[in-house]
Amino acid sequence: MEPIHQSPKFFRSTVHDLLSSDCRTSRSGDHKHAFSRGYAMAATESRALLYLRPPVAEDSFSAELSLRGWSVHPASNPEEALELISQHEFLVGLVHWDGSHEDLHSLRSEREHVLQMLDANSHINWVALLADAASTSRPVSRVITTHFYDYHTLPLDPDRLLVTLGHAYGMAEMTRFHAEPNPFHAIHHEILGRSPAMRALIQSIQKVGAIDLNVLIRGESGTGKELTARAVHRLSHRSSGPFVAVNCGALPKDLIQAELFGHEKGSFTGADRRRLGRIESAQNGTLFLDEIGDLPIELQVNLLRFLQEKTIDRIGGASEIQVDVRVIAATNVNLEKAVEEGRFREDLYYRLNVLHLDMPPLRERGEDVELLAGHFFREFANKINPNLKGLSQQSIDAINAYPWPGNVREMINRIQRAVVMCEGRLISPRDLGLDQDAPNCSLMTLAEARAKAEKEAIETTLSAVRNNVSKAARRLDISRVTLYRLLEQHAIDWQRDRNS
Repeated sequence: MEPIHQSPKFFRSTVHDLLSSDCRTSRSGDHKHAFSRGYAMAATESRALLYLRPPVAEDSFSAELSLRGWSVHPASNPEEALELISQHEFLVGLVHWDGSHEDLHSLRSEREHVLQMLDANSHINWVALLADAASTSRPVSRVITTHFYDYHTLPLDPDRLLVTLGHAYGMAEMTRFHAEPNPFHAIHHEILGRSPAMRALIQSIQKVGAIDLNVLIRGESGTGKELTARAVHRLSHRSSGPFVAVNCGALPKDLIQAELFGHEKGSFTGADRRRLGRIESAQNGTLFLDEIGDLPIELQVNLLRFLQEKTIDRIGGASEIQVDVRVIAATNVNLEKAVEEGRFREDLYYRLNVLHLDMPPLRERGEDVELLAGHFFREFANKINPNLKGLSQQSIDAINAYPWPGNVREMINRIQRAVVMCEGRLISPRDLGLDQDAPNCSLMTLAEARAKAEKEAIETTLSAVRNNVSKAARRLDISRVTLYRLLEQHAIDWQRDRNS
């Protein structure tokens, strides 16, 4: 007897039965049995559905959807829907217009918000749920024909609507598969991730790229600030121009001015020819100033003048040179604190911080940690050691437990070294240098993990608001009394940090 998975006859007959039974039920209008079977098969594969409905609309359908394998996320207005889109990955959205005067008036008055919501994610296939009055409304029909995948008219037929939603979901999946072969959200082939923090960052990059203003990128070392700057450049109208990167912390202090502004021949000893500076080299493009917090205070005034006047003077030059350059700066230091301490000019800070992007540290990116590890392993193994099969389960556990103080850069280094040094078929924690860290982290209890996360969230928030307890409590959405109690519980000496 032929094994089932190798039997062409079994495969052909099964597919024929499935297709013919579904087609028969579809033609007869009775979808119930075919799609009940389909949803039962997919019961463990809950699909996210964004459901925008009027606040007064009856919501008896959400429970039915949940039973049929959908995870329903309701919203009562476009702002709530946009917030949900930033937090979850939706392929299908359902918009309910009940046809009431109030509902149609709301649509007209919030037209821009509705359109922003519909365009917020190109992967979402929108389905409209319409009453008769809404279907005959000119504003509604115009939006339906230009922004929606399909529509369903009331009264509600759950089975018929489930068919429509299923088709919309399947088409969105196929579209995404062809448009983006790897499973990550990606603006740049090296900016990978699908955690809420990275989805928010990617949406911000898309917005910032389209606006020709200076940008400040803040984040810990190793989080990918230069890759983000390159993504912003690529999405801007300057993408055909040069991208010039300068590490302000790596240049000798006596050469920074010549490097940035250039010099004329004979302007100083060793200047045997004219040399264009980095700013002038970025003409009609983007200048990326990495580690801007390390720029000496005496040179900050020159940079400020360039940002204000859009002109530079080469060393030894006799005339000003007009330049058209967008500046993206990056730092891993607290510039606000540097301004307070007189180490960074306040006027320069505000010139640079017109738009800003905050890079999430790797420890706050959840599922991205394992996904990135797999990506880097495949990249290095293909080049260095094709015989390797993957990461052992112990390695994956260690990678998820490790706090990654050096962020993505540290992960790249550890996995690259492991691929070179591994003597077996699977990468072990020892190959990664995580064999000492993994046991302690992996044996943490759930209560200990919660306490650690709570303490880190409080410390991060306090740092962001300069230890202002009232502001921190508002950001954490708790009362000041609760925050004081948690500060004492976790032994966080916020007053010492405030006075230091």
